[in-house]
Amino acid sequence: MSTTTADDLEFVVRTIARTAVDNERAFSDLDAVAGDGDFGYSLARGFEIVLADWDTFDRETPATFLKKVAMVISKRVGGTSGPLWGTAFLRAATALGERTDVSGEDAVAMLRAATEGIKARGRSDVGDKTLLDALVPMTDALEQALSGAGGPAELAGIAASTARKAADATTPMQAMRGRQSYTGERSIGSPDPGAVAVAVMAERVAAEWNSRTDES
Repeated sequence: MSTTTADDLEFVVRTIARTAVDNERAFSDLDAVAGDGDFGYSLARGFEIVLADWDTFDRETPATFLKKVAMVISKRVGGTSGPLWGTAFLRAATALGERTDVSGEDAVAMLRAATEGIKARGRSDVGDKTLLDALVPMTDALEQALSGAGGPAELAGIAASTARKAADATTPMQAMRGRQSYTGERSIGSPDPGAVAVAVMAERVAAEWNSRTDES
């Protein structure tokens, strides 16, 4: 059983936020291939507020913190991304309950809950060419890896490599949900922006895990 701390959870959330802001143009350009091109912009605007309000969030428990992040994302991220990503963070908070430390098993439970929230809110599933096509395989790989002796850094690496492979695998798929589904076969030939975002975020978490500063 791999146990991390509330600080580790905050590091992951902050890294996700920074990645969304730093990749605004790249995510939007990818979305513009078959969508309306605002995915990166919408995500960045919401996570900018998360970073700006970072020190004001209630940290009574890790779940309380996640709920505050979820509220910001739901209100500030535009388009369909706001409800989906906000729901993901809210469901993750609910799965964590009143725990003060976060185990590897808790992380998997949060990801599973987030996945189910996204499925319900977006009426989508694996195979529809959405972020679920990276999120679900990543969670499966993380859960399987928990039976080994690896620490959090190794688990983060496994999650990142799996998410990248899964995101790349969306390239030949046709989008069945979201704005890109309106373009039909034009969505074939480029990876899903949401799945790529999950992969890029996971990769940054893995890359920076062992080089964190007190600020994170």
